[in-house]
Amino acid sequence: MKKRKSVIENDLAWIASANLPWEKLAGKTVFVSGGSGFLPAYLVETILFLNETVNSGCPSKVIALVRNEGRARDRFAAYEGREELSFLVQDVCSALNVSDTVDFIIHAASQASPKYYGIDPVGTLSANVFGTQNLLNLAKDKKVESFLFFSSGEIYGNLDSSQVPTREDVYGVVDPMNVRSCYAESKRLGETMCVTWAQQFGVPARVVRPFHTFGPGMTLDDGRVFADFVSDVVHRRNIVMKSDGSARRPFCYLADATVGFLTVLLKGQTGEAYNVGNDLGELSILEFAHMAANLDPSRQLKVVLNESAAAPEYLKSPIIRNCPDISKIRQLGWEPITAVDEGLRRTIQYYL
Repeated sequence: MKKRKSVIENDLAWIASANLPWEKLAGKTVFVSGGSGFLPAYLVETILFLNETVNSGCPSKVIALVRNEGRARDRFAAYEGREELSFLVQDVCSALNVSDTVDFIIHAASQASPKYYGIDPVGTLSANVFGTQNLLNLAKDKKVESFLFFSSGEIYGNLDSSQVPTREDVYGVVDPMNVRSCYAESKRLGETMCVTWAQQFGVPARVVRPFHTFGPGMTLDDGRVFADFVSDVVHRRNIVMKSDGSARRPFCYLADATVGFLTVLLKGQTGEAYNVGNDLGELSILEFAHMAANLDPSRQLKVVLNESAAAPEYLKSPIIRNCPDISKIRQLGWEPITAVDEGLRRTIQYYL
Protein backbone atom coordinates (compact mmCIF):
# COMPACT_ATOMS: atom_id res chain seq x y z
CA MET A 1 0.00 0.00 0.00
CA LYS A 2 1.26 3.47 -0.87
CA LYS A 3 1.83 5.89 1.99
CA ARG A 4 0.38 9.36 2.12
CA LYS A 5 2.86 12.03 1.12
CA SER A 6 4.09 14.18 3.99
CA VAL A 7 2.38 17.28 2.59
CA ILE A 8 -1.00 15.59 2.66
CA GLU A 9 -0.30 14.01 6.06
CA ASN A 10 0.42 17.43 7.53
CA ASP A 11 -2.58 19.01 5.83
CA LEU A 12 -4.96 16.32 7.10
CA ALA A 13 -3.65 16.62 10.64
CA TRP A 14 -4.18 20.37 10.49
CA ILE A 15 -7.70 20.00 9.06
CA ALA A 16 -8.60 17.49 11.79
CA SER A 17 -7.44 19.96 14.44
CA ALA A 18 -10.13 22.46 13.36
CA ASN A 19 -12.75 23.30 15.96
CA LEU A 20 -15.61 21.51 14.21
CA PRO A 21 -18.23 19.04 15.51
CA TRP A 22 -16.52 15.98 14.03
CA GLU A 23 -18.71 13.76 16.20
CA LYS A 24 -21.59 14.48 13.80
CA LEU A 25 -19.78 12.30 11.25
CA ALA A 26 -19.02 9.44 13.63
CA GLY A 27 -20.67 6.21 12.47
CA LYS A 28 -22.37 7.99 9.58
CA THR A 29 -22.27 7.41 5.82
CA VAL A 30 -21.07 10.27 3.62
CA PHE A 31 -21.83 10.14 -0.12
CA VAL A 32 -19.40 12.24 -2.20
CA SER A 33 -20.02 12.78 -5.92
CA GLY A 34 -16.95 13.42 -8.03
CA GLY A 35 -15.07 11.75 -5.20
CA SER A 36 -11.69 11.52 -6.92
CA GLY A 37 -11.78 15.11 -8.18
CA PHE A 38 -9.41 17.78 -6.92
CA LEU A 39 -11.58 19.39 -4.22
CA PRO A 40 -13.74 16.44 -3.12
CA ALA A 41 -10.79 14.03 -2.85
CA TYR A 42 -9.43 16.03 0.10
CA LEU A 43 -12.85 15.75 1.74
CA VAL A 44 -12.77 11.98 1.29
CA GLU A 45 -9.25 11.82 2.71
CA THR A 46 -10.23 14.03 5.63
CA ILE A 47 -13.09 11.73 6.63
CA LEU A 48 -10.81 8.68 6.38
CA PHE A 49 -8.16 10.48 8.44
CA LEU A 50 -10.77 11.31 11.08
CA ASN A 51 -11.51 7.58 11.22
CA GLU A 52 -7.87 7.03 12.18
CA THR A 53 -7.91 9.76 14.82
CA VAL A 54 -10.85 11.54 16.45
CA ASN A 55 -13.57 9.13 15.26
CA SER A 56 -11.55 5.91 15.45
CA GLY A 57 -14.02 4.30 17.85
CA CYS A 58 -16.96 4.93 15.52
CA PRO A 59 -15.67 5.38 11.97
CA SER A 60 -17.56 6.98 9.12
CA LYS A 61 -18.23 5.26 5.81
CA VAL A 62 -17.53 7.04 2.53
CA ILE A 63 -19.24 6.21 -0.75
CA ALA A 64 -17.36 7.99 -3.55
CA LEU A 65 -19.22 8.32 -6.83
CA VAL A 66 -16.62 8.28 -9.61
CA ARG A 67 -16.65 7.87 -13.39
CA ASN A 68 -13.26 6.18 -13.71
CA GLU A 69 -12.60 3.44 -11.15
CA GLY A 70 -8.95 3.00 -12.11
CA ARG A 71 -8.21 6.68 -11.67
CA ALA A 72 -10.09 6.72 -8.36
CA ARG A 73 -8.20 3.71 -7.00
CA ASP A 74 -4.93 5.35 -8.01
CA ARG A 75 -5.92 8.60 -6.29
CA PHE A 76 -6.79 6.72 -3.09
CA ALA A 77 -4.03 4.10 -3.28
CA ALA A 78 -2.99 4.99 0.28
CA TYR A 79 -6.37 3.67 1.46
CA GLU A 80 -6.41 0.39 -0.44
CA GLY A 81 -8.19 -2.26 1.59
CA ARG A 82 -9.99 0.23 3.83
CA GLU A 83 -13.47 -1.23 4.30
CA GLU A 84 -15.02 2.14 5.04
CA LEU A 85 -14.27 3.45 1.52
CA SER A 86 -16.29 2.18 -1.42
CA PHE A 87 -16.77 3.37 -4.99
CA LEU A 88 -19.95 3.76 -7.01
CA VAL A 89 -18.78 3.86 -10.61
CA GLN A 90 -21.17 5.77 -12.88
CA ASP A 91 -22.06 9.16 -14.29
CA VAL A 92 -23.80 11.38 -11.74
CA CYS A 93 -26.40 12.18 -14.42
CA SER A 94 -27.50 8.54 -14.63
CA ALA A 95 -30.18 7.10 -12.36
CA LEU A 96 -28.84 6.35 -8.88
CA ASN A 97 -29.47 3.08 -7.09
CA VAL A 98 -28.03 3.34 -3.58
CA SER A 99 -29.22 0.71 -1.11
CA ASP A 100 -27.00 1.87 1.77
CA THR A 101 -28.06 4.33 4.42
CA VAL A 102 -26.81 7.82 3.53
CA ASP A 103 -26.53 10.52 6.20
CA PHE A 104 -24.60 13.26 4.38
CA ILE A 105 -24.28 14.12 0.69
CA ILE A 106 -21.56 16.27 -0.84
CA HIS A 107 -22.22 17.03 -4.51
CA ALA A 108 -18.94 18.10 -6.07
CA ALA A 109 -19.04 16.30 -9.42
CA SER A 110 -18.41 18.97 -12.03
CA GLN A 111 -16.10 19.98 -14.87
CA ALA A 112 -14.55 23.04 -13.29
CA SER A 113 -11.85 23.95 -15.80
CA PRO A 114 -12.68 26.40 -18.60
CA LYS A 115 -10.91 24.10 -21.06
CA TYR A 116 -14.01 21.88 -20.92
CA TYR A 117 -16.56 24.66 -21.39
CA GLY A 118 -15.86 24.93 -25.12
CA ILE A 119 -15.34 21.24 -25.93
CA ASP A 120 -18.03 19.74 -23.67
CA PRO A 121 -20.51 22.42 -22.61
CA VAL A 122 -23.37 19.90 -22.45
CA GLY A 123 -21.41 17.64 -20.11
CA THR A 124 -20.39 20.65 -18.03
CA LEU A 125 -23.98 21.78 -17.65
CA SER A 126 -25.47 18.34 -17.13
CA ALA A 127 -23.60 17.43 -13.93
CA ASN A 128 -24.71 20.70 -12.36
CA VAL A 129 -28.36 20.25 -13.30
CA PHE A 130 -29.31 16.61 -13.84
CA GLY A 131 -26.69 15.37 -11.38
CA THR A 132 -27.96 17.84 -8.80
CA GLN A 133 -31.53 16.67 -9.37
CA ASN A 134 -30.49 13.05 -8.85
CA LEU A 135 -28.63 13.78 -5.64
CA LEU A 136 -31.30 16.07 -4.19
CA ASN A 137 -33.85 13.31 -4.75
CA LEU A 138 -31.48 10.84 -3.09
CA ALA A 139 -31.15 13.27 -0.17
CA LYS A 140 -34.94 13.50 0.07
CA ASP A 141 -35.38 9.72 0.00
CA LYS A 142 -32.59 9.06 2.50
CA LYS A 143 -33.63 11.93 4.80
CA VAL A 144 -30.03 13.12 5.07
CA GLU A 145 -28.74 15.33 7.88
CA SER A 146 -26.96 17.72 5.50
CA PHE A 147 -26.59 18.21 1.73
CA LEU A 148 -23.70 20.31 0.43
CA PHE A 149 -23.70 21.64 -3.13
CA PHE A 150 -20.46 22.87 -4.66
CA SER A 151 -21.27 26.00 -6.62
CA SER A 152 -18.63 28.53 -7.69
CA GLY A 153 -17.53 32.13 -7.41
CA GLU A 154 -18.19 32.23 -11.17
CA ILE A 155 -21.93 32.62 -10.51
CA TYR A 156 -21.42 36.30 -9.68
CA GLY A 157 -20.70 37.17 -13.29
CA ASN A 158 -19.50 40.62 -14.31
CA LEU A 159 -19.68 43.04 -11.41
CA ASP A 160 -19.09 46.73 -10.93
CA SER A 161 -15.79 47.41 -9.17
CA SER A 162 -17.73 48.79 -6.20
CA GLN A 163 -19.22 45.30 -5.70
CA VAL A 164 -15.85 43.59 -5.19
CA PRO A 165 -15.14 42.02 -2.65
CA THR A 166 -18.51 40.40 -3.22
CA ARG A 167 -21.13 39.38 -0.68
CA GLU A 168 -23.38 36.39 -1.24
CA ASP A 169 -26.39 38.59 -2.04
CA VAL A 170 -24.74 40.62 -4.83
CA TYR A 171 -24.96 39.46 -8.44
CA GLY A 172 -23.71 40.65 -11.81
CA VAL A 173 -24.41 39.77 -15.41
CA VAL A 174 -23.93 36.31 -16.90
CA ASP A 175 -24.62 36.23 -20.64
CA PRO A 176 -26.79 33.14 -21.29
CA MET A 177 -25.93 33.26 -25.01
CA ASN A 178 -22.20 32.83 -24.36
CA VAL A 179 -21.26 29.14 -24.38
CA ARG A 180 -18.82 29.75 -21.51
CA SER A 181 -21.88 30.48 -19.37
CA CYS A 182 -22.71 26.75 -19.38
CA TYR A 183 -20.78 26.57 -16.12
CA ALA A 184 -21.94 29.69 -14.27
CA GLU A 185 -25.58 29.41 -15.36
CA SER A 186 -25.82 25.72 -14.45
CA LYS A 187 -24.23 26.41 -11.06
CA ARG A 188 -26.80 29.16 -10.54
CA LEU A 189 -29.60 26.74 -11.40
CA GLY A 190 -28.08 24.12 -9.10
CA GLU A 191 -28.26 26.62 -6.26
CA THR A 192 -31.90 27.38 -7.02
CA MET A 193 -32.63 23.66 -7.07
CA CYS A 194 -31.12 23.37 -3.61
CA VAL A 195 -33.41 26.01 -2.16
CA THR A 196 -36.48 24.63 -3.92
CA TRP A 197 -35.85 21.08 -2.66
CA ALA A 198 -35.28 22.58 0.79
CA GLN A 199 -38.55 24.52 0.59
CA GLN A 200 -40.74 21.78 -0.87
CA PHE A 201 -39.20 18.59 0.51
CA GLY A 202 -37.26 19.72 3.56
CA VAL A 203 -33.86 18.71 2.14
CA PRO A 204 -31.24 20.40 4.40
CA ALA A 205 -29.29 21.81 1.45
CA ARG A 206 -26.63 24.45 1.75
CA VAL A 207 -24.19 25.85 -0.82
CA VAL A 208 -20.49 26.69 -0.95
CA ARG A 209 -19.05 29.01 -3.58
CA PRO A 210 -15.32 28.24 -3.89
CA PHE A 211 -13.04 30.82 -5.42
CA HIS A 212 -9.59 30.07 -6.90
CA THR A 213 -8.37 27.07 -4.90
CA PHE A 214 -5.03 25.35 -5.48
CA GLY A 215 -3.06 22.61 -3.76
CA PRO A 216 -1.92 18.97 -3.83
CA GLY A 217 -3.78 16.69 -6.21
CA MET A 218 -4.43 19.22 -8.96
CA THR A 219 -4.28 17.80 -12.45
CA LEU A 220 -1.33 19.71 -13.83
CA ASP A 221 -2.76 19.80 -17.36
CA ASP A 222 -6.12 21.06 -16.12
CA GLY A 223 -5.67 24.35 -17.98
CA ARG A 224 -6.16 26.80 -15.11
CA VAL A 225 -3.33 29.20 -14.33
CA PHE A 226 -2.44 27.83 -10.91
CA ALA A 227 -2.05 24.32 -12.35
CA ASP A 228 -0.09 25.58 -15.38
CA PHE A 229 2.33 27.58 -13.24
CA VAL A 230 2.93 24.77 -10.75
CA SER A 231 3.53 22.39 -13.65
CA ASP A 232 6.10 24.76 -15.11
CA VAL A 233 7.97 25.05 -11.80
CA VAL A 234 7.89 21.29 -11.17
CA HIS A 235 9.27 20.60 -14.66
CA ARG A 236 11.81 23.45 -14.48
CA ARG A 237 10.26 25.37 -17.36
CA ASN A 238 9.91 29.11 -17.66
CA ILE A 239 6.38 30.17 -16.79
CA VAL A 240 4.51 31.12 -19.95
CA MET A 241 1.86 33.81 -19.53
CA LYS A 242 -1.02 33.32 -21.97
CA SER A 243 -2.56 36.71 -21.13
CA ASP A 244 -1.24 40.06 -19.99
CA GLY A 245 -1.70 38.86 -16.40
CA SER A 246 -3.68 41.88 -15.25
CA ALA A 247 -6.74 39.92 -14.08
CA ARG A 248 -6.90 39.65 -10.30
CA ARG A 249 -7.95 36.51 -8.43
CA PRO A 250 -8.02 35.43 -4.77
CA PHE A 251 -5.88 32.30 -4.28
CA CYS A 252 -6.84 29.91 -1.47
CA TYR A 253 -4.85 26.87 -0.36
CA LEU A 254 -6.74 23.58 -0.49
CA ALA A 255 -6.44 22.66 3.20
CA ASP A 256 -7.96 26.00 4.20
CA ALA A 257 -10.78 25.59 1.69
CA THR A 258 -11.46 22.04 2.89
CA VAL A 259 -12.05 23.27 6.43
CA GLY A 260 -14.38 25.89 4.96
CA PHE A 261 -16.40 23.28 3.06
CA LEU A 262 -16.74 21.07 6.12
CA THR A 263 -17.69 24.09 8.24
CA VAL A 264 -20.69 24.68 5.98
CA LEU A 265 -21.58 20.97 5.83
CA LEU A 266 -21.61 20.69 9.62
CA LYS A 267 -22.57 24.20 10.76
CA GLY A 268 -24.16 26.01 7.81
CA GLN A 269 -27.80 26.99 7.56
CA THR A 270 -30.24 25.27 5.20
CA GLY A 271 -31.01 27.34 2.11
CA GLU A 272 -27.93 29.54 2.50
CA ALA A 273 -24.85 30.06 0.32
CA TYR A 274 -21.34 30.77 1.65
CA ASN A 275 -18.29 32.15 -0.12
CA VAL A 276 -15.16 30.07 0.48
CA GLY A 277 -12.02 31.88 -0.60
CA ASN A 278 -9.00 33.77 0.65
CA ASP A 279 -9.82 37.47 0.61
CA LEU A 280 -6.26 38.24 1.72
CA GLY A 281 -4.77 36.14 -1.08
CA GLU A 282 -5.75 38.38 -3.97
CA LEU A 283 -3.05 38.75 -6.61
CA SER A 284 -2.87 39.56 -10.27
CA ILE A 285 -2.13 36.56 -12.46
CA LEU A 286 1.23 38.17 -13.27
CA GLU A 287 2.06 38.56 -9.57
CA PHE A 288 1.10 34.94 -8.95
CA ALA A 289 3.35 33.84 -11.84
CA HIS A 290 6.35 35.76 -10.46
CA MET A 291 5.70 34.35 -6.98
CA ALA A 292 5.74 30.80 -8.34
CA ALA A 293 8.86 31.43 -10.46
CA ASN A 294 10.81 32.98 -7.58
CA LEU A 295 9.99 30.46 -4.82
CA ASP A 296 13.20 28.56 -5.57
CA PRO A 297 15.81 30.94 -7.03
CA SER A 298 18.13 28.01 -7.80
CA ARG A 299 15.78 27.00 -10.62
CA GLN A 300 16.40 30.36 -12.36
CA LEU A 301 12.94 30.47 -13.89
CA LYS A 302 11.59 33.42 -15.82
CA VAL A 303 8.08 34.63 -16.60
CA VAL A 304 7.52 34.85 -20.36
CA LEU A 305 4.61 36.57 -22.07
CA ASN A 306 3.15 34.62 -25.01
CA GLU A 307 -0.57 35.28 -25.41
CA SER A 308 -0.64 33.32 -28.67
CA ALA A 309 0.12 30.15 -26.67
CA ALA A 310 -3.40 30.09 -25.21
CA ALA A 311 -5.22 26.90 -26.18
CA PRO A 312 -8.12 27.65 -28.55
CA GLU A 313 -10.51 25.47 -26.54
CA TYR A 314 -9.83 27.46 -23.36
CA LEU A 315 -12.59 30.04 -23.09
CA LYS A 316 -11.19 33.10 -21.36
CA SER A 317 -13.15 34.70 -18.54
CA PRO A 318 -14.31 38.28 -19.17
CA ILE A 319 -14.01 39.05 -15.44
CA ILE A 320 -11.14 41.40 -14.60
CA ARG A 321 -11.28 41.06 -10.82
CA ASN A 322 -13.09 38.82 -8.40
CA CYS A 323 -12.68 38.46 -4.68
CA PRO A 324 -15.09 37.16 -2.02
CA ASP A 325 -16.42 38.91 1.01
CA ILE A 326 -16.21 36.07 3.56
CA SER A 327 -17.93 37.82 6.47
CA LYS A 328 -20.76 35.30 6.38
CA ILE A 329 -18.65 32.16 6.77
CA ARG A 330 -16.43 33.96 9.29
CA GLN A 331 -19.51 34.04 11.51
CA LEU A 332 -19.39 30.22 11.46
CA GLY A 333 -15.80 30.37 12.72
CA TRP A 334 -13.85 29.82 9.49
CA GLU A 335 -10.80 31.81 8.47
CA PRO A 336 -8.20 31.03 5.76
CA ILE A 337 -4.75 31.19 7.33
CA THR A 338 -2.28 29.85 4.74
CA ALA A 339 -0.37 32.55 2.86
CA VAL A 340 -0.33 32.11 -0.91
CA ASP A 341 3.44 31.63 -1.09
CA GLU A 342 3.35 28.97 1.64
CA GLY A 343 0.51 27.19 -0.15
CA LEU A 344 2.55 27.25 -3.36
CA ARG A 345 5.57 25.77 -1.56
CA ARG A 346 3.49 22.91 -0.19
CA THR A 347 1.85 22.29 -3.54
CA ILE A 348 5.13 22.18 -5.45
CA GLN A 349 6.68 19.94 -2.78
CA TYR A 350 3.84 17.47 -3.30
CA TYR A 351 4.75 17.03 -6.99
CA LEU A 352 8.51 16.73 -6.54
